[in-house]
Amino acid sequence: MRDRLRAGVAIFNSGHYHAAHDAWEDRWLELEAGSNDERLLHGLIQYSGAVYHARERNWEGAVGLAESAGEYLAGLPADYRDLRLEPIQSALSRIAADPERLERRPPRRIEHEGTTPTLADLGFEPTAIAAVVLAEEFGYDEEPVERARTYAQQDLEAGADDSVFITLLFDFVREDENRGIISQRLTDHVGRRKAREEDVEGLF
Repeated sequence: MRDRLRAGVAIFNSGHYHAAHDAWEDRWLELEAGSNDERLLHGLIQYSGAVYHARERNWEGAVGLAESAGEYLAGLPADYRDLRLEPIQSALSRIAADPERLERRPPRRIEHEGTTPTLADLGFEPTAIAAVVLAEEFGYDEEPVERARTYAQQDLEAGADDSVFITLLFDFVREDENRGIISQRLTDHVGRRKAREEDVEGLF
């Protein structure tokens, strides 16, 4: 829960409002309806949706989602899951009253664990989640990113401190301007490792 929550928060805080909900959605769908975790993620998903619709000038959609998100978050502890909810609830009230304000200023960043994390602040697990989310958001092939995530986890478990897959996942998430080049390098490295694995399997 913590890694998915933090990944989505960092994606949102980095300005990728539409993509943020994807970091939360898979976990949200697994949860029991009405549980605190389900209400939290449902509210955050709708908050990101409200911001996205307001930025797209869909005022009616933004207002509806802001009001609904506020209802999901109502009654949760103020610092549930180390997330400061009061500023989010205040932001939702302002969007519901005047969605056009998001044309004039960016939305309030989400605070988690005492900071407002962006993609540059994430550890490995949230970065790996964000990599897959951003690949989908920006139209890159998700399969090599998913496989790079697996290889990176294997390298971590083996104690490797110089894994090219770990490095490329961090670069893919953090370097907006170079994401296309990094994606190609990541795909190439995944292809080579996959070929080596298949060669070994062919020996037995």
